[in-house]
Amino acid sequence: MQSLTRTLSATALAVAALAAATGVQAQSSSTSTSSASASSNYSFYAPGSRYLGLNIGQSDFSVPNGAGAFPSDNKDTSYNIYGGSYFNNNFGVELGYTDFGKMNRGGGQTEAEGINLSLVGRLPLSNSFNLLGKLGTTYGRTRVSALPASGLATGNQSDWGLSYGIGAEWAFTPAVSAVLAWDEHNLKFPGSGKDRVSTASVGLRYRF
Repeated sequence: MQSLTRTLSATALAVAALAAATGVQAQSSSTSTSSASASSNYSFYAPGSRYLGLNIGQSDFSVPNGAGAFPSDNKDTSYNIYGGSYFNNNFGVELGYTDFGKMNRGGGQTEAEGINLSLVGRLPLSNSFNLLGKLGTTYGRTRVSALPASGLATGNQSDWGLSYGIGAEWAFTPAVSAVLAWDEHNLKFPGSGKDRVSTASVGLRYRF
């Protein structure tokens, strides 16, 4: 799971860097054209526009801890790499990968990651500030190790589950914005139904 995380992260960051370099070159040749539109809502997400983003935050696992007095925690650092495109001024689609990290429970560790596909929407409140929302599904992969005395099921599990989130975006250039997001994913863990894993994160988004 860790090797997959590193591979996906490196690939996505490389794509983001390439897109940024291309966008900077294109922007330098069209400054006069974009300045007029930038004054009206920074040309936020015109139909067909695309974006890449990277968010870092904290995950919260809402899973049972099992029997016994084993030490446990339910939070870890999370990473979310994503990209999307808008098909009109308010709605679009987004694909992303999240590493939810791992937590200690039952004398072992529980970890999760997932690929998410969502319908996204935006509500502009000013020329440079948007409220964001998303609704979709996450294909989650989980792994649980634990001591037998904990009573927790162990092994690997994967399945689709509901996901949704809200956020806010503030643009400080026509191409770059800061994003604050809260997302919730229903993931399948060994020996149980769907359990909630949420993330609160901040990050940067690049539009091109």
